[in-house]
Amino acid sequence: MSDADRERDLRRLERDRRRRESGRGTYFDSGGTSFAGVDLPTQETQVLDADQLTPADATVMPPVDAEEGSEAPRQRLAVSGAIFGLATGLSRVLGLVREMVASYYFGVGGKINAFTVAFQLPNLFRALVADAALSSAFVPVFTDLLQKDKKRAWRVASTLFWLMLLGLTALTAIFVLVAPWAIGIFGNPGHDKALAVGLSRVLFPIVALLGVSGIVVGILNSYDHFSVPALSPVFWNIAIIAGLAIGVPQAQTMNTKLYVYAVSVLVATFIQVFLPMPWLRGRDGSLRLVLDWRDPAVKRVFVLMVPVTLGLGLINVNAVIDVFFANRFIDANLAPTAIQKAFLVYMLPQGMFSVAIATVLFPSLSRFASRNDMDGFRRTVSAGLRQIAFLLVPAATVSAVLADPIIRILFQRGAWHAVQTPVVADVLAAFSAGLVFNGAMLMLNRAFFSLQSNWVPTAIALGNLFLNAILDAALYRVGAWGIALATAICNIAGTAALLVLLRRRIGRFEGAAIAATTMKVVLVSAAVAAVAWFVWHPLDSALGRSFPAQVVSLGLALAASIGVYLAGCRLLDVKELEVLLSLRSRLRRA
Repeated sequence: MSDADRERDLRRLERDRRRRESGRGTYFDSGGTSFAGVDLPTQETQVLDADQLTPADATVMPPVDAEEGSEAPRQRLAVSGAIFGLATGLSRVLGLVREMVASYYFGVGGKINAFTVAFQLPNLFRALVADAALSSAFVPVFTDLLQKDKKRAWRVASTLFWLMLLGLTALTAIFVLVAPWAIGIFGNPGHDKALAVGLSRVLFPIVALLGVSGIVVGILNSYDHFSVPALSPVFWNIAIIAGLAIGVPQAQTMNTKLYVYAVSVLVATFIQVFLPMPWLRGRDGSLRLVLDWRDPAVKRVFVLMVPVTLGLGLINVNAVIDVFFANRFIDANLAPTAIQKAFLVYMLPQGMFSVAIATVLFPSLSRFASRNDMDGFRRTVSAGLRQIAFLLVPAATVSAVLADPIIRILFQRGAWHAVQTPVVADVLAAFSAGLVFNGAMLMLNRAFFSLQSNWVPTAIALGNLFLNAILDAALYRVGAWGIALATAICNIAGTAALLVLLRRRIGRFEGAAIAATTMKVVLVSAAVAAVAWFVWHPLDSALGRSFPAQVVSLGLALAASIGVYLAGCRLLDVKELEVLLSLRSRLRRA
């Protein structure tokens, strides 16, 4: 046993003495064997109390005062969520600019649909084995190890870093060989299957790169560092925009232009992965060339990753199924990209708000679960769901009511034709029906991941997979918007199931407060919908469809909607508005 291990066990023995004196359980069994470094805590395992932390522990897991879970989590949520949300929002806005540039060059019909389909499989595998799926399994384990043995935590992180890099590189090589068969499942995307195969081979290495990114981002998030990981996608978007603006005008054929697009995505992913790495310096350790794959914690990450992979991956399987129906049964020359463009607009408020809230709260939820502090856990989940409802209900309302002018002002230029805009707008309106529920599912999934009950959201996602396929088969006949409506219905069903199962697991979690907030914002959002339409429609008729006219008509409608929403929430005393105003005051003082 090393001196560090001996010192750590002596500290734990002293804590055990104090716990026995107060009649509580201990960390060591009767044989004097420490569980530290052997197994990870479950809800039944005794964990450190806040007042028993060493100074080093406290830097990782700050003490929780008696008031935590009431006003303190709200303020922390507001500040951390604002920082992460602003960074993520900037990334989403630039992503929208990226799509606007791509739409200018490629439109929404024709061979761009080959690129859309080619990107589906790399994106699916990214969700299955890399990026968010890996981070969601890694963060609880790494956070827990940091509280016990920082050196081991970093050894485990280093091992996972290299295992993911080597394994996903091998997976990329296999896909390059089987790409013609894999793309053939979708038929003849963009009426050019060979192009889709070639593009998928260029794009697939992003899976290995994002596997590495999942570890790096997970480490930083475990230290409550969110800003740089949130900003790295900003540079990803900038790199793609630059690649399109510089490379596409030099290309002579549409095929070459699309290969420029694919290479730009690959180069941008390199930038996204390696940009946050300097911020790993100055932590408790560093990533090294280690392959300690026998460590039980490494196995634990992969065990946790199986249901997380299925849970998050099945959502992306749904997207692949949607593209399959769109390409095979609706219009291979328009529907896949129409759905993709609408989905990106639909995800803008999702990325700015619910992803930010869930990501910021995830390490805190993991710590509450590790300490078996269910009161703090319940209050944090409730605060997250209320914030998501407060922010996404009006966003969903506005995106549904103003879908047509939103799509027109964003995309209708260059190779994009006016006749294609209503198709994409209808898809956006249908997606919007499930926006709030999609955000709630994200928060609830993170709650189960924090409890290390990862099979629950996996089972729900599996049920949604079958429901989505059935609904796609039933609704594709109405057009591309039927595919989006199927997704919205699945979001509603999944949220209901997760709420019921989480309540059974942790008991009541301020359901009355969540319902009260939701009902209030729904009522105000109904007024927002009316104002948005009755401001935009007459202005649109009077000013016309030039770009400056659209900026004025849509801008005034959005401004009026925001004003009505804030005034209505103040009138109905929506508490989440107070958090927003408090955040503004604090930022102003800062």
